[in-house]
Amino acid sequence: MKPPPFEYHAPRDLGAALRTLAEVRGKVLAGGQSLIPMLNMRLTAPEHLVDINHVASLGGIESLEAGVRVGALARHSEVARAGAHPLLTRALKLVAHPAIRNRGTVVGSLVHADPAAELPAVLAVLGGSVRVARSEGDAQVERDVPAEDFFTGPMESAVQPGELAVSAYFPALGRRTGGAFEEVARRHGDYALAGVCAVVTLDEEAFVTAAKVACVGVGPVPVVVDVGEASGHCPVHELDWAEVARLAQSAVEPEDDIHASAAYRRHLVGVLAERALRNAAREAETGGA
Repeated sequence: MKPPPFEYHAPRDLGAALRTLAEVRGKVLAGGQSLIPMLNMRLTAPEHLVDINHVASLGGIESLEAGVRVGALARHSEVARAGAHPLLTRALKLVAHPAIRNRGTVVGSLVHADPAAELPAVLAVLGGSVRVARSEGDAQVERDVPAEDFFTGPMESAVQPGELAVSAYFPALGRRTGGAFEEVARRHGDYALAGVCAVVTLDEEAFVTAAKVACVGVGPVPVVVDVGEASGHCPVHELDWAEVARLAQSAVEPEDDIHASAAYRRHLVGVLAERALRNAAREAETGGA
């Protein structure tokens, strides 16, 4: 199918992009790997499309001591090649196929807020944030939205009409902290039936001081479960990770669909959470990512 008619805008700088969005309240086109199929299938029919690909200031990856800031035009493949954040790099390898990763953007995936996607889980488990900007008169107003508030429902984020997500911030893992991402999909590159992203921190005696998972494909938004309390009272080698993983399993509320039953998805969360936590703890033991 062909997309419905729309008016195309191609601003050349951020100010022009924000003014255009404030005026027309259109859809933003960055990588287009989700938006273009939705247009072609007529699942969305915006009157205006604002193409931000000519706004050079929205590109780039900034590596800071405390984390990584990814610009709105940074492609999946570009961020993966940069290797600036080990958990983000690991998750990006699970995103779709090379052709899509060469065009799709990290920030675009976050704004799209697909509950089965990998990158929202990474932002959620790390406690990252998304910077959103809008034009207000002659001024440019920005706000940082924490991950816990950013994903508001399936395919819904905190970005309001007239606003633009300009970057995303992923905090660094830190010393003696490991991360892992495990998922099961019908075919490589498909959205996961279920997935679990885990982060584990150990102290010098190899006790767990923090542990958290974010589950995908089993709720309207990434389901974040803090399992640190259940993990922190014995050395990591004596931990029953299967028991800890059951906390994640009990926190999710998957639904049946044509691809898998809710019971199977819940089973997967238990298996994947145990595996991800073990792998993250193993990485933490060696000093962290």
